[in-house]
Amino acid sequence: RMRRNLLIVCALAAISAADIPEEEDVLVLKKSNFEEALKTYPNILVEFYAPWCGHCKALAPEYAKAAGMLKAESTDIRLAKVDATEESELAQEFGVRGYPTIKFFKGGEKENPKEYSAGRQADDIVNWLKKRTGPAATTLSDVTQAESLIADNEVAVIGFFKDVESEDAKVFIKTAEAVDDIPFGIVSNDAVFSKFEVAKDGVVLFKKFDEGRNTFDGEISKENLLNFIKANQLPLVIEFTEQTAPKIFGGEIKSHILMFVPKTATDFQEKMDQFKKASEGFKGKILFIFIDSDVDDNQRILEFFGLKKEECPAIRLITLEEEMTKYKPENSEITAENIITFCTDFTEGKLKPHLMSQDIPEDWDKNPVKVLVGKNFEEVAFDPAKNVFVEFYAPWCGHCKQLAPIWDQLGEKFKDKANIVVAKMDSTVNEIEAVKVHSFPTLKFFPAGDDRKVIDYNGERTLDGFTKFLESGGKEGGAPAGDEDEESVCIIWLQFNFSSIVWFNSLNF
Repeated sequence: RMRRNLLIVCALAAISAADIPEEEDVLVLKKSNFEEALKTYPNILVEFYAPWCGHCKALAPEYAKAAGMLKAESTDIRLAKVDATEESELAQEFGVRGYPTIKFFKGGEKENPKEYSAGRQADDIVNWLKKRTGPAATTLSDVTQAESLIADNEVAVIGFFKDVESEDAKVFIKTAEAVDDIPFGIVSNDAVFSKFEVAKDGVVLFKKFDEGRNTFDGEISKENLLNFIKANQLPLVIEFTEQTAPKIFGGEIKSHILMFVPKTATDFQEKMDQFKKASEGFKGKILFIFIDSDVDDNQRILEFFGLKKEECPAIRLITLEEEMTKYKPENSEITAENIITFCTDFTEGKLKPHLMSQDIPEDWDKNPVKVLVGKNFEEVAFDPAKNVFVEFYAPWCGHCKQLAPIWDQLGEKFKDKANIVVAKMDSTVNEIEAVKVHSFPTLKFFPAGDDRKVIDYNGERTLDGFTKFLESGGKEGGAPAGDEDEESVCIIWLQFNFSSIVWFNSLNF
């Protein structure tokens, strides 16, 4: 009877599983089968997507590849997807605000799924999931297992410890738990030590690029090991693509030097050799990235740095700390020597930020809404006799386009007020030190006086709301900085988005 009952349970599970359709090994979930899927498969990574979303289309082949890898291994981990435009109730239940949103449901639990936080390549997805469901570091019993771990992954870290219960080994395991996207192994077998020519306890990072392997040299602590991995897990020079973007911008290195160069150029390899040679002295400090300036999807990046395709090859440096700051080398010739000098001056704090500005238009004050650029901003906005209300916009921003006719009406309404100026500035090609723009449109008020005061406008974006704000001297509708409604602005991220590959991302773009 027990055997018969077991067969019935297995049959029911098989029928239940068969009810959930699959596309390229990815489960297709809806509200009607979502809970059944969680019961059938205890660990599921779910992508909430939109069919029209470029990010989702770019992710699809790697997501399917990861699904196939996991299914082939017969693990209890599966990948699934939900069309959030059709299953709006599910999307709302799990707080989906952008695409793709990827969440991990562990142990069949529906509550509090974990946000997926690693890269967009199949190996990244698989490694992240295995870290979430298995040991942080796999025990490698023999040479074959160690060789397989190295062969199957772009980067792998192995801890060599004769005593896997030692304090250093425990620190290694703690480090492994803190790294999502790289597989870790731990070994005590003498034959494996001998095979990889490791004479004593230590940690080795194996990789399929540059030196091939890096051996940790220093006191074993979690901080030291994480710094070691951070410094060596990426190539000395990495191309910016949709796949590498998460690794580039999800990493700890926030200073990036970019070489914009067309891959089709006859001297491409020569430029790359110079760039790579310069990178060797800044490993772990500055990330060296090259961007194919001929790729259409990369044109917004060029625009962000005030570059045109015909101006490439070119070098720029950016820091992605609390404020994005850009730097431009004085010498535009791309040689290892020039790049090393540029990076050294940056690390020693000798460089001044590069602020873009258009030339001042001849008719900048002809219309009711005045046109500001970097070169005339200070003079106009901080005029002690004027109250100046400025819209910082991007030409491509949908919210800015919606605001444009209202802003024109506001300018018309106050054009005869001698002490009030309504103005606008294209912040994609003009930058100023006094104001850091984090979203579009950003509205700021510069009241008359000598104290260079700046007030954020966070009221209603209507003619009536703007009028009350100006007539109250910036009191009605003014608010502390940082209170923008993220549902109604285009956000500048400190990260490229994955589809259009730009330094700008929009929640409602």
